[in-house]
Amino acid sequence: MQATIKWIDGRMFIGESGSGHAVVMDGPPDHGGRNIGIRPMEMMLLGLGGCSSFDVIDILEKGRHQITDCVTELTAERVDAIPSVFSKIHLHFRVMGKSLPASAVERAVRLSAEKYCSASIMLGKAGVEISHDFEVLEG
Repeated sequence: MQATIKWIDGRMFIGESGSGHAVVMDGPPDHGGRNIGIRPMEMMLLGLGGCSSFDVIDILEKGRHQITDCVTELTAERVDAIPSVFSKIHLHFRVMGKSLPASAVERAVRLSAEKYCSASIMLGKAGVEISHDFEVLEG
């Protein structure tokens, strides 16, 4: 896996993934940015959410469950020191499907957290307290 980060000006950067996709990252005005792109730590949080959500949907679909929607809400706390690393992250999965058993969603969330989500496992090994919960909605 490869990526390139190109400085544009101020605190704005363009990040390009090895697969050719790009994203703008920027900082707040009080740090020299123009606030026109996502913050790097927000990007990390989104990466964790995307990784976990990918796993949950993949596991449920492989189990032949009918999923109609999945929204993962993340809340994170950072330490009040430099470096301002994450101390806690909570993922709340709202999964919607047709006759979707809660036990299947619980299993998918657990497998993602404990076995498959590289981002979650890596952050957990770095000392971040990561928690998960879910709700199942009919539809």
